Amino acid sequence: MVRKAENGADLLDREKSKRVSALADLWPFLRPYRPLLISALMALVLTAGVALVLPLAVRRVVDNFGVEDGGLLDQYFAAALGIAALLAIGTGARYLLVTRLGERVVADIRMAVFDRVIGMSPAFFERLMTGEVLSRITTDTTLILSVIGSSISIALRNLLLFVGGMALMLLTSAKLTGLVLLIVPLVIVPILTLGRRMRVLSRENQDWIAVSSGEASEALLSVQTVQAFTHEGESRAKFAKVTEKSHDAARRRVNTRALMTVIVIFLVFTGIVGVLWIGARDVRSGTMSAGSLVQFLIYSVMVAGAVAALSEIWGELQRAAGATERLVDLLRADDPVKDPVRPLPVPRPVRGAITFEAVRFAYPARPETLALEDFDLVIAPGETVALVGPSGAGKTSVIQLVQRFYDPDGGRILLDGVALCDMARHEFRREMALVPQDPVIFAASARDNIRFGRLDATEAEIEAAARAAAAHDFISALPQGYDSYVGERGVMLSGGQKQRIAIARAILRNAPVLLLDEATSALDAESERAVQQAVDAMARTRTTIIVAHRLATVKKADRIVVMDQGRIVAQGTHDSLVAENGLYARLARLQFTDGEAA
Repeated sequence: MVRKAENGADLLDREKSKRVSALADLWPFLRPYRPLLISALMALVLTAGVALVLPLAVRRVVDNFGVEDGGLLDQYFAAALGIAALLAIGTGARYLLVTRLGERVVADIRMAVFDRVIGMSPAFFERLMTGEVLSRITTDTTLILSVIGSSISIALRNLLLFVGGMALMLLTSAKLTGLVLLIVPLVIVPILTLGRRMRVLSRENQDWIAVSSGEASEALLSVQTVQAFTHEGESRAKFAKVTEKSHDAARRRVNTRALMTVIVIFLVFTGIVGVLWIGARDVRSGTMSAGSLVQFLIYSVMVAGAVAALSEIWGELQRAAGATERLVDLLRADDPVKDPVRPLPVPRPVRGAITFEAVRFAYPARPETLALEDFDLVIAPGETVALVGPSGAGKTSVIQLVQRFYDPDGGRILLDGVALCDMARHEFRREMALVPQDPVIFAASARDNIRFGRLDATEAEIEAAARAAAAHDFISALPQGYDSYVGERGVMLSGGQKQRIAIARAILRNAPVLLLDEATSALDAESERAVQQAVDAMARTRTTIIVAHRLATVKKADRIVVMDQGRIVAQGTHDSLVAENGLYARLARLQFTDGEAA
């Protein structure tokens, strides 16, 4: 499901199975609440049944206006009041039960979708924007809530009224009912014809809403960059464009629905007026009582109202069917990276031996460009290996493959002799600590951001990790210290402060394998020296892979691996690589002597 916001071409590529039967996919979420569902259905049948009995009482009242015994008339009115009370109680119970059911089911759907998506590999999000996922979790589930909590019960109630009303109309007057049935084909044709168009427009509308959510999310998450490059106008225009497309689809859907409603209601009530005209003539001729005509009239109005309501609700059901399809798409989405059915256990204790065997890898979004090619690397337990090289050499790809965010296209990667693809991802990732190139800070307190590394950590352990990462002093200086809220994505912190919190998180995790992707790139010289001492201390007791452009941070590594265009071109210590006078020596001259050395 590739997103093409500029022209919406993906809207045409989507599967066109936009049938109301897609709502059947909601059954697994309804099944656990069968008692509540059955109770709601019983209340629904009760209210429909009571509503159908009410015209019988009215007929009795009308036909007995002329009797001398007023007590009988009083009994009929009392019975009518009792029926009305039962109808009110049943309707309230139906609303309560179906609304509770809808809220519960939608909450379960939201959790199921989030549970599914949060475990998807990064390759999945190369094809679908985060904003689109959020749109499905919010907008689409709101549509489903409207249907389960209201529309379906109203549709079933009106269906019962339609079927029951037609049957009782037949019992009241077969002649008049036969005339009514002649109208039915005229009503069904526009419902089917216009309903098909509404399904298409409903799905298109929801798709464009998702695209606009993706555009808004991307722009707002990068608002400083947008403003720094005075890109506000272009961003507004881009968002306005997709929003207008969404509005255009919604406008066409609303117009279609309004036209369908007008046609259906006009045909239904025109037919009923004609039939009642004939009925009135039968009353005048004495072949039908006035009470029977009133009864038939009430049932006719019930049936007509039911048909009109069903024609409106049909559109809602179609919109919900489209929303259900989109949510089910997420629940059934294929993740390129999967855990094995019977995963092998992670070797305990983890020693940290990492092996790359003839690894070949290209990112799914760029299959024609190899990030790693014939990559062989053996890292011994406890060894500190630094990956250096120009941008695009494949250094970060090594980190991502070690975490199995992606699977290699060829070759394999092993941890302590066991292939990563043979183990459960969450199991071997417990043995790794990552400091990414762009540190991720959550909208929480400084303490919670550090504790993210290990949720059962004590206050003393959190503070010790912060001290080791040279973060304790600036955290203590915040208004509420460790309890200070740091803002969404850490907007209240400097780049160096965010990086130190990310390093403290990794230190707290205390994992056998430490992965540092440009971990000190945003630090000043003094903080870098302090953090480097902490990293050096950690590296002595665990396997460490360091990705760095600044060679000063890797001089003490046990081994430096020089990469270029996805291949290893040299490896050794700092001094030996400088002596070789190759790529590493050239990079070293540029950094340490401003390129002046011969």
